[in-house]
Amino acid sequence: MRVAVDELVPVREPQRRVQHEQILAMFLRPGSIELGFRRSEMARLTYEAGEMLLCHRHVERWIRTEEPHVLSLAISDTALRAACDEVCADAELRGVARLVDPRVGALVAAVNAERIAGFPSGRLFLDSLEQALAVALVDRYSVRPRSLRTYRGGLSPARLRRVKELVHAKMEDELSLIEMAQSVELSPAHFSRMFRKSTGETPHQFVLRNRIERAKEMLRAREARVLDVAVACGFKTQQHFARMFRRVSGASPTEYRYEVLR
Repeated sequence: MRVAVDELVPVREPQRRVQHEQILAMFLRPGSIELGFRRSEMARLTYEAGEMLLCHRHVERWIRTEEPHVLSLAISDTALRAACDEVCADAELRGVARLVDPRVGALVAAVNAERIAGFPSGRLFLDSLEQALAVALVDRYSVRPRSLRTYRGGLSPARLRRVKELVHAKMEDELSLIEMAQSVELSPAHFSRMFRKSTGETPHQFVLRNRIERAKEMLRAREARVLDVAVACGFKTQQHFARMFRRVSGASPTEYRYEVLR
């Protein structure tokens, strides 16, 4: 998922445009856009901060903007196809000029909070948010009705073991949802559902918990610096590590070390 701000640059005179990426936009402050299939039939749409717009791609439109300040999310075709369970020939979404959807809004807000923080949670977290957004959008705004498949059970013990081995092998590195799904030859959407059935956790929650468990082991060594532990367990900054450690374990890394070593 590509995340950008101010993707819609000011256009003083009407211009013809074709948007090929699937864009979901949230206005970060009030603004307006003029749109129309013909230059003579453009309509002005005014938005408040927090309101959303789902663009209909591959359609030529005339557009004029007045300095809109928006968060623009480009949802990948891979995520959209996976949300269709690979049953649909395509995953085209209809345009929604004013999208009011609490589920989608909460996911977009989570992306924006991650952006503001500097994307400390890494690629797997964004991958998970993109897949959740794709499913939510395909469920309600697909041009063609989604064909549902019924899956039983979770991952087989062999597949679950391969995923766990991958997570432990890449403890220090960036890990994506696609990479985890490919390790067991499943689509990201199917993998996420089956993984949660098997473990009771999302892939991101599982990876985070395992990294914190590894960090606890390392913190039991008095000579290990907290910064070195954070890096070795795949955290980008010591601050993000401390925040996630407290969220999972209820104590800071320093407090935990004091308790186990005193």
